[in-house]
Amino acid sequence: MVMKNIAFYVMNSKGLFVLKNYIEKFGANAIDYVVSEQDKAVQYDGFQEIKQLAQSNNIPFYPRTKFDVEIENKFSGLKFAIGWRWLIKNETNLIVFHDSLLPKFRGFAPLVNSLINKELRGGVTALFADCKYDRGDIIAQKSTDFSYPIKIEEAIRQIEPLYFELVDKIYTRQLAGEPLTGYKQDENQATYSLWLDHEDYFIDWTWPSEKIKRFVDAVGYPYDGAKARLNDEVINFKEVDVPDDVVVEHRERHIGKVIFIEQGLPVIVCKQGLLALKEITDENGRKVRINFRSRFK
Repeated sequence: MVMKNIAFYVMNSKGLFVLKNYIEKFGANAIDYVVSEQDKAVQYDGFQEIKQLAQSNNIPFYPRTKFDVEIENKFSGLKFAIGWRWLIKNETNLIVFHDSLLPKFRGFAPLVNSLINKELRGGVTALFADCKYDRGDIIAQKSTDFSYPIKIEEAIRQIEPLYFELVDKIYTRQLAGEPLTGYKQDENQATYSLWLDHEDYFIDWTWPSEKIKRFVDAVGYPYDGAKARLNDEVINFKEVDVPDDVVVEHRERHIGKVIFIEQGLPVIVCKQGLLALKEITDENGRKVRINFRSRFK
């Protein structure tokens, strides 16, 4: 028997993008239900838009905390998890979509970490769920090349279509009655990407300035944004640049200090290179001007 119905466990703009395009191509009648949840760790989680889209198309919608697992247990179709952060207890017919080319960057925030690393190629993997996260057999992958500098919001827009291409491919295969098969991951190539908490958004001033810029770009909107401490105040880094370096005597003692104010922009000493602060704000979003004798930590 060919399983034609689909359930979606979706979050953020990637989940919203897939849900919109799936409804446009296949219709809402093929979706049994949609589960989503709010994510307070990011500035945009797509929850309200996902909820509105499902309800406006008469698709049963459930917040994760109010979802009856009995509905899941009775469901026999495919379950697609996109941007999902929690365990789905019933792994039967569960396909997870992960924004890296597995087995690289298993785990959390893979796109953020790959951009910090300046990976030239990224993408999305569709895999069967496994009791050990992101270790299931790979069904299919789609890749894309990144050009730097690139902000996380741009990278997300770049990979969103890849998610739908994979969903389209898998669902079309199911409609044709073709079996879904996968292949084992190469454990020798596996790397892991860990979850981010509040402290992980603070800049490591021992990094080279080019890596710090990639970090600022990688944790910007919809994430919480790069931060540093200045006189016990938290400063948010919105936009930075990497000017030409100069020779700094005893550089290791002066990391984090302002060395120049150029055209109103403070320039900071890093372990390697300099960092120009084009836009920084306080915790209330107000632009911050700093004086010459300032040191970020």
